[in-house]
Amino acid sequence: MKLIKNATAEKLRGGFYTPEPIAAFILKWGINGSLDSDILEPSCGDGVFIEQLKENNHKFNSITAIEFDEIEANKANKIQLRNKEIINTDFHLYCNETAKRFDLVVGNPPYIRYQYFDEDQQKEAIKVFERAKLKYSKLTNAWVSFVVGSSLLLQEKGKIGFVIPAELLQVSYAQQLREFLAHTYNKINIISFEKLVFPDIQQEVVLLLCEKNGNDSHLIEHLELRDASDLEKLDVNILKSPKKKIDFKSNKWTYYFLEQEEIDFLEKIAEQKEIPTIAKYASVEVGITTGSNDYFTVPLPIVEAYELTEYAKPMVGRSVQVNSVIFTKEDWELNRQTKAKAHLLVFPPKDKIDEQSGAKSYIKLGESMGVNKGYKTGIRDDWFVIPSIKLSDALFIRRNNLYPRLILNEANAYTTDTMHRVFMKKDTNKEAFIASYYNSLSLAFSEIVGRSYGGGVLELMPSEAGKILLPYKTENAELLSTIDQMMRDKKDIDQILKITNEQILKIGFGFTDKEIQLADSIWKKLSNRRLNRSK
Repeated sequence: MKLIKNATAEKLRGGFYTPEPIAAFILKWGINGSLDSDILEPSCGDGVFIEQLKENNHKFNSITAIEFDEIEANKANKIQLRNKEIINTDFHLYCNETAKRFDLVVGNPPYIRYQYFDEDQQKEAIKVFERAKLKYSKLTNAWVSFVVGSSLLLQEKGKIGFVIPAELLQVSYAQQLREFLAHTYNKINIISFEKLVFPDIQQEVVLLLCEKNGNDSHLIEHLELRDASDLEKLDVNILKSPKKKIDFKSNKWTYYFLEQEEIDFLEKIAEQKEIPTIAKYASVEVGITTGSNDYFTVPLPIVEAYELTEYAKPMVGRSVQVNSVIFTKEDWELNRQTKAKAHLLVFPPKDKIDEQSGAKSYIKLGESMGVNKGYKTGIRDDWFVIPSIKLSDALFIRRNNLYPRLILNEANAYTTDTMHRVFMKKDTNKEAFIASYYNSLSLAFSEIVGRSYGGGVLELMPSEAGKILLPYKTENAELLSTIDQMMRDKKDIDQILKITNEQILKIGFGFTDKEIQLADSIWKKLSNRRLNRSK
């Protein structure tokens, strides 16, 4: 995390300027033939939306634009346009004080974390959330409060059109925003892009286009374009009639990348087939937080040089160190001999370490490097004593490429926070648990409950991993050695799934061939969409 004093001015302001084709399209959609709209832009920057109003000769009643940065506000104010008012203030403050209401709110709100707000901004942002009957969290980004505040400033019938991070669709801190939008608006359209709009910051964005019209329907639609230039030929009229029903119980909107048939299948299959989740059979926790993986995870030469054998425990910290679904003692030994960081240093309290031991020398080395002054290490009684040292039955890789892997921990290796620890519940068969995960339905749910980032990375936090459907049967234990050997032989995942889907889904849970094919196509659609971000 950057301290404010080290953050760039652009980061603090959250300003990444909207490409003209996007600003032009949002206005075209929002105005769409209206002649007398009162328009609000809550963070106008240097005025790209105002400029597009002018260039495209849109008819409107008034445009009110808010900008916190005085220099940018002055730039926007120089644009010659009738009935324009530029206000140099914080949007949250304006939102809480104005009595004015608008027909259309457009913009590209700042992407600023809570800790970059000054105290007054934080207080005003909290007020916005309270007015909307929402809970404010320190994880909340500014774009969330801008969307909420803008919604509060709409007329009874009105629209908002924003450029916002694709995080809207999947991160937990935006969950209550998704629920708020679903209940507030009758029509929601999400437009995403195959190519990154802001490649310099690897931030995937979407266009969020919402309309409330006074009826009691709540529909949503997703449309994906190649890039922003495709907006020019997109007919805004196709956005008038979204078809998918909003599921108010759904935690994430990744669902809506799918067709209605696929959504219905995923919503009903768990109940129809009585398929539980990973959380029924195991608890998933973050890996060990060392405070400095570079210092506490070491290769064999360091262990030998400082005579640390007594304190060096087996560990695995990187996915490349595991090439299968069973991590054996032989696998660990191979990593150890290749000089990978295969040891976790688990030191006892200070009074239990011999003054003349190599451990003392290594601890002094850490202090000379300033490891003892880190955020996590600095709050410990003895900075070098790592808390929560527990061995797990299995490992779940936190950040993944092709698909997330669940791994049996036969080597009894510890892991850091690059992997999650999986602790089996009583009576869970370990081999069956691991094998049961490798099927198209579970992999599809890993895409739905996880979140993707620029570069095609899929990340799952412990609570998310626990929500993955797991078609568990004890008989599936027989598959584990086959899955393991096929992975070691570098067989394609499709070859593995051809075998496992038959046993796990068809024989074990009565899936038809069509249902298996549907689960597989859903997984491939979602994973391919994510992986395309890395190209």
